[in-house]
Amino acid sequence: MNDKVLHLTLKKEWFDLILSGDKIIENREIKNHWTQRLEDKKYDYIHFVNGYGKHRPWMDVKMKGIVKDREAGLYKIHLGEILRKGNINEII
Repeated sequence: MNDKVLHLTLKKEWFDLILSGDKIIENREIKNHWTQRLEDKKYDYIHFVNGYGKHRPWMDVKMKGIVKDREAGLYKIHLGEILRKGNINEII
C-alpha cells in the first residue's frame, strides 16, 4: 500500500469534534513548518492522534484537499469520511 499519510496530533476538543463529524475543516497557520508539509503535497488521508500518551485514541480521515486562505492566514484542510479509528495500542 503506497498511501500518502499526513500525521497530525490534536487536543481532545478538536479530535472529538472531527470524530463526531461537527468539524470538517482542520486549520493550520501559514508558517514555514506547515508550508513545507502541505504545499504542493498530495495526501490520501490524515492520521490524527489525540495527545501524546501511550493509550491515545486515533483515527484515519480521508483528505479531500487543502486550500491556502491567504486572507485568513490559514491552510484549510478539508476532511472527508473517517476510514478507521481506535486506540494507539492497536496499531503498534
